[in-house]
Amino acid sequence: MKTLGIDIGSRNTKIVIFDQSQAQIAFKAWQATEINPSSAVDKLIQAAAPSQEIQDIASSCVTGYGRKMYKRADAIKSEIVCHAEACKYLFPEVRTVIDIGGQDSKIISLNEDGEIIDFVMNDKCAAGTGRFLEMTAIKLQCDLPKLSQLAAESDTDIPLNSTCVVFAESEIIGLLATGNSVPNIARAVHKSIARRIYAQMSPLQCQAPIVFTGGVAQSADLVYCLANLLNTELLIPDDPEITGALGAAILAK
Repeated sequence: MKTLGIDIGSRNTKIVIFDQSQAQIAFKAWQATEINPSSAVDKLIQAAAPSQEIQDIASSCVTGYGRKMYKRADAIKSEIVCHAEACKYLFPEVRTVIDIGGQDSKIISLNEDGEIIDFVMNDKCAAGTGRFLEMTAIKLQCDLPKLSQLAAESDTDIPLNSTCVVFAESEIIGLLATGNSVPNIARAVHKSIARRIYAQMSPLQCQAPIVFTGGVAQSADLVYCLANLLNTELLIPDDPEITGALGAAILAK
């Protein structure tokens, strides 16, 4: 039996086809979320058609920012439940999940049996999210992969004090104007996001192993900064972008 998981995020839409009998991913794809989220989902399903996997779908589940906008799924699940389920599948020993997406961040605490104990979510402020990184990349005139590469070349710590994206943008412009190097500014932004996530984790009893997922987990330098602050190794899925869709597909059975 194959199931379809759909994650409609604020920035990207993802799908996963999961083979329940083999307990493995049969197909995965993602693209930018469009004005009409259903259109993005339809395009991804069409992309899966040549693989023949889509013809054997028994049920489907949708999650994410736009989950209530897509009416053709058999079930709707929260992002918290889907990310926890996928991380438990990928890393059975997981006790904490950090998910940073385009416009929100979530921390999920699990017990020894992989059940959700508690969670916190920031969906009111873009600080500590992918939007913050996108703004930084624009100001530093590079793309997101290059931003991570540049930050790794940092040789001096500089403070980034603003916790608001709007104010941080002005602060970055000021740092450039006073001659601070692009690598040092990039590292300062990553450290700022890491501190924000660390503070967000404080209400929970977070334990290792910790899985870091979501599109932002593709930033190697942010992974480095966050791991240093938490003083522990972070487990990263091979494709952190599709974790929510994977969890939805697993739960669609």
